[in-house]
Amino acid sequence: RARRAGPPDGGWGWMIVAGCFLVTICTRAVTRCISIFFVEFQAYFGQDYARTAWIHSIVDCATMLCAPLGSLISNHVSCQVGIMLGGLLASTGLILSSFATSLEHLYLSLGVLTGLGFALCYSPAIAMVGKYFNKRKALAYGIAMSGSGIGTFILAPVVQLLIEQFSWRGALLILGGFVLNLCVCGALMRPISLKEDCKTAPEILEQNYVPETEKQDLKRMSICSPLIKLWPHECLCYCSWKEYDFLLMPGFMVLAVSILFMAYGCSPLFVYLVPYALSVGVSHHQAAFLMSILGVIDIIGNITFGWLTDRRCLKKHRYFCYLFAVGMDGLCCLFLPVLQSFPLLVPFSFTFGYFDGAYVTLIPVMTADVVGTSLLSSALGVVYFLHAIPYLVSPPVAGWLVDTTGSYTASFLLCGFSMIFSSALLCFAKLAKKVKRTHLQSLTGNTALKQHIWTNGAIAYSVTAELDQRDVEFLAVDTNSFSNR
Repeated sequence: RARRAGPPDGGWGWMIVAGCFLVTICTRAVTRCISIFFVEFQAYFGQDYARTAWIHSIVDCATMLCAPLGSLISNHVSCQVGIMLGGLLASTGLILSSFATSLEHLYLSLGVLTGLGFALCYSPAIAMVGKYFNKRKALAYGIAMSGSGIGTFILAPVVQLLIEQFSWRGALLILGGFVLNLCVCGALMRPISLKEDCKTAPEILEQNYVPETEKQDLKRMSICSPLIKLWPHECLCYCSWKEYDFLLMPGFMVLAVSILFMAYGCSPLFVYLVPYALSVGVSHHQAAFLMSILGVIDIIGNITFGWLTDRRCLKKHRYFCYLFAVGMDGLCCLFLPVLQSFPLLVPFSFTFGYFDGAYVTLIPVMTADVVGTSLLSSALGVVYFLHAIPYLVSPPVAGWLVDTTGSYTASFLLCGFSMIFSSALLCFAKLAKKVKRTHLQSLTGNTALKQHIWTNGAIAYSVTAELDQRDVEFLAVDTNSFSNR
C-alpha cells in the first residue's frame, strides 16, 4: 500500500468519522442509558444504591480497563477485526443480561462482557479519525464524538418507552440487537499508511543494533526481513517498548494524573442524575428528558468546541480550553444539590452537557498533541485505561454516601471538587512549564545579546556563522594534513 505524506483531511476520512460517530452511539450512549435501568434493577432485585451502582461501574471500568487490548488488536491485527469482534461480544452481553436472575449475573454479562466488547471498539475507532485528519482534527473529532450526545438524546426516551412496553428484559434484548451495528462500523474502518508511521522496529534496530559495516548493504535491500531473522527477540521487545515510550513524557504524565480525577468526577452524575431527579419529585418522563437534554447539548459542545479550537486564534490554546471545560463541569456539580425542581435542573443539563461534550472532544486532540499521531492508538488505549479505576470506584462510593447520609449532596460535592482539582492541576503544570521556559530564555538571552552586539545585526551574524564554519573546515583540513606528515 502506498504511503501518504500526511493525513488526507477528507475523502474516505469522512466515512471514518461517520463510522466513529456510530461507534460512540453504540458504546458511550448505550452506557449512559444504562442509568435509566438503575431504578428498575433496584426495585426488581431489592438492593441498595451502592450494590446496584456496581453494574454501571463495571461496564465503564471494563470499557476503559481493556482499552489497551483494543489498541493492541488494532495495531497488530486490524482495526476492522477488533471492532467487529467487539460488536459481537457487546451484543452477546446485552442479550444474556436480559435473562439475568441476580445482580451478580448482570455484573458478568452487562458489566464485564459488554464492557469488553465496547473496549475493543472505542479507542481504535477514535484513533482512526486521528490518522485521517490533521488540519481539521478537532472538528472531525467533534463530529465523531457527538455520537455520544445524539445517541443519549435519542436513546434515553426510547429506552424508557421500551422499559414501559416490554419491561427491562425486553429493552435489554432490543439494545443487544441494536449494538450489532458495531460490526457495520468496523467494516468502514479502512486502514491508511502514513510516512510518519514508516519508522518501524526493524528500521530502529538498524540504527541501534546493526554494525556500521552492514548498514550499506541493508540500505540496498528490504530491511525488515533480515532484521527479524537476525534479532527476533530484540525486535519484538524494542517494538513493544517504542509503542509505549510516551509513558515517560512529563506532559503525558501530568495529563494522565488529571484524567484520573476528571474521570472520578464525571462518572457518578450520569448514574445518579435520573435517581436524583426522581427523589426531588420529577416524573419518570421528565427525568429521562433531562438525560435527553444533556445528550443533545453534548452534541453542540462536541461540534462547536471542535470547530472553535481548530480556528487559528484558539488552536494554540486547546490546553486552556480543555481545562476550562473540565472546571466548568466541576462547578456545575457543586451547584447541583440546590437545584430541586425540573425548571432548575433543565439549565443544569444544558450547562453540564455542553462542557462535557467540549472536553470529551479535546481528549484525543490533546493526546495527539502530546504523543504524536503515530503513537495515538496506543496512547488513547492508555488514556481510556486510566478512566477504568475511577469509573469503577466513583459510582459505588457515591452510592455509599447516599445510603449513609440520606442525601446526594456529599456525592455531588465530591464529584465537583474532583473535576476542579483536575483542571487546577493542568493549570499549575502549564504555568510551571511557562516559568521554566521563561527562565531558560532569560539565561540564553544574555548570550544572544552579546552575539548581537559584537556582530552588529542579523546579517553580520549570519556572515560570522559562515566564517566560523569555514574556520572549522580549515582546521579540519589542516589537522588532516598534519597527521599525514
